[in-house]
Formats: sequence, structure tokens, C-alpha cells
Amino acid sequence: MNWLLVATEHAIVLGVEDFKPEAPPGTDRLLTLVRWLQWFVMLSGVSAIIFAGGRFAWEKWHGGMLESPKMVVGALVGGIVATSAGTIMDQIIGT
Repeated sequence: MNWLLVATEHAIVLGVEDFKPEAPPGTDRLLTLVRWLQWFVMLSGVSAIIFAGGRFAWEKWHGGMLESPKMVVGALVGGIVATSAGTIMDQIIGT
């Protein structure tokens, strides 16, 4: 039984190659769509921070409850995750 484990281990070690990811043909349009989505995410994040800043000034002026700091933090965290998605996937997949 031990010889079977050793043979399997050698077959696995010798059979593993270092594969490099390669984009399939015709992915130019898909990459363009991903770039447009990245642009939209960036635009929505900037818009959310501007809106939260205006709401913060409105709440401060009228003396209401301050809920806008949570909106600013949420927009910042969402922007950090969205802009680092490529780096996160590189670390997970490990190319």
C-alpha cells in the first residue's frame, strides 16, 4: 500500500505544470465592459461621498441626527473594496 502512495505522489509532482492564465479569443469586448463598470463604480463612489458631505452639512445646519458619517464611511469602504478587487482576486487565485 505504501508503494501506491509513493507512486501517486511522484505522478502528481511530475504531472503538475506552471500554467499561466491566458485570455480566450474575443475577450476584448468583455474587458471593455469591465472597464466601463469600473468607471461607473468610481463615479458612483465619488457621487456618494459628495452626497453624504452635503447631507452632513444639512444635518449639522438643521440640528438633526448625524447619520451621514456612516454614509461616508460606507462609501469609502465600498470604494476600497471595489478598486482593490483585482488585487484581491490575484491574491486568492495566486497567479
